[in-house]
Amino acid sequence: MKTEEQLKELVKQKYSEIALQDKETNMSSCCGSGSCSTEVYNIMSDDYTDLGGYNKEADLGLGCGLPTQFAKIKQGDVVVDLGSGAGNDCFIARHETGEHGKVIGIDFTPAMIDRARQNAETRGFNNVEFRQGDIEKMPITSNVADVIVSNCVLNLVPNKDGVFKEIYRVLKPGGHFSISDVVLIGDLPAALKETAEMYAGCVSGAIQKQVYLELIQSNGFTNITLQKEKPIVIPDDILETYLNADQMKRMKSSDLGIYSITVYAEKPVIDKTSCCPPNSGCC
Repeated sequence: MKTEEQLKELVKQKYSEIALQDKETNMSSCCGSGSCSTEVYNIMSDDYTDLGGYNKEADLGLGCGLPTQFAKIKQGDVVVDLGSGAGNDCFIARHETGEHGKVIGIDFTPAMIDRARQNAETRGFNNVEFRQGDIEKMPITSNVADVIVSNCVLNLVPNKDGVFKEIYRVLKPGGHFSISDVVLIGDLPAALKETAEMYAGCVSGAIQKQVYLELIQSNGFTNITLQKEKPIVIPDDILETYLNADQMKRMKSSDLGIYSITVYAEKPVIDKTSCCPPNSGCC
């Protein structure tokens, strides 16, 4: 099994390649991972084209949901997008927060940051900023974001608990997040778990749905709500690259489920996990 640093380097390399491709090329593969199917489709992404602020050039077809649609962004909000790619969700968030709001995209792939900045510059979006950094250690100060969004990114991060801790730190008290991600019910076959392409393709890095939701709760978030859930079916022509006939048969007869979920949660106005002065009434 690869180390956390090796997995991060794998993702950085793969998504650096994707940053130089167009959406049609990415959509012929599993989340852009290069595991091409005989049909041209994307097995995860939802259709953004009807959302205000959509920019075709910023849409690389890499998501697994529409978190900005569910994020309850208001005029003037500060919005942070984790794993901002070419800027698609940032530009939709900007449409919602308006000229008086601010949107910050964070991505640790330099090629993605370059592409996103070019897209923002071309459109004259002066209140959209892209910062290179690791979402486990966000280059952003505490308690600044009204809303955090992310689309099919946390499954690529080995230390998901660390990311939720960072989300909690960066959100203002009373702020909230809406995150789309891939989760599992049941176990992936070992051959898929150990495949680098399936990790970069947003599948083998996914964790159990219940564990994912428990991580959110254990980090102090409240009002945890499942906003959307849809099953993901990996086509046989992709599976055949990694599994033999017997392995595929066992997988199909198992209780394995792969799902895209969009989850909402809030940071409490009063942090009851921190120390309070005696008799202050805050705990």
